Amino acid sequence: MTGPEQLPLPLPVRLALGREDYFVGASNALAVAQIDSWQNWPNGKLVLVGPAGAGKTHLAHVWAAETGAAIIAAADLPAADISALAQGPVCIEDADAIAGQRDAEEALFHLHNLALAERQPLMLTARAAPALWPLGLPDLKSRMEGTQTATLPDPDDTLLAAVLAKLLADRQCVPAPDVIPFLVPRMARSFAAARALVEALDASAMTRPKGITRALARAVLTRLEEAPQDLSE
Repeated sequence: MTGPEQLPLPLPVRLALGREDYFVGASNALAVAQIDSWQNWPNGKLVLVGPAGAGKTHLAHVWAAETGAAIIAAADLPAADISALAQGPVCIEDADAIAGQRDAEEALFHLHNLALAERQPLMLTARAAPALWPLGLPDLKSRMEGTQTATLPDPDDTLLAAVLAKLLADRQCVPAPDVIPFLVPRMARSFAAARALVEALDASAMTRPKGITRALARAVLTRLEEAPQDLSE
């Protein structure tokens, strides 16, 4: 007689956001170099652009650790103390997400001007270049479009392997040695796809004593290909 099915006990996801946890490869080296040279940003500001899961938040935390910057979501700016934020380096996350929100756009415009007046560096993250943000405030639009950008493109093979390894480590998953080399040439080439794949691997491995094996990876990859997910988030 077999025993009861083992119940999955998900371990907490522990995001590693230190510089030592960020892999620099050929595809993202230029963006990292631009962030590292923050003292030389034109007018002291930069927009970091990249798709979901590209590592924008990770790099924002690396930069904040180096500069002592505050990090705040653009959507939270209307309730923030803008004058206090402008007294030091600041990073605004998801700046493009507030397009069309008048109060948030005005708060960002005010922070932008104060930060420049105080000679404090301003970093913003977004999924699209500023020229594509449907901002309603013309003065903010012109200032964002005049801001230098650094772009994180979709990963090459080396970076994709490193991203898979990090996402698995964040979930405290240890795959078999041949799993990542098997997945990299066969999976969709995007950060969002890597995140969805790791989530599916983690969920599937919870009730399997052998953990994440190549056979499991093949089965999960096939299942995702047959029932594609919305990777826009």
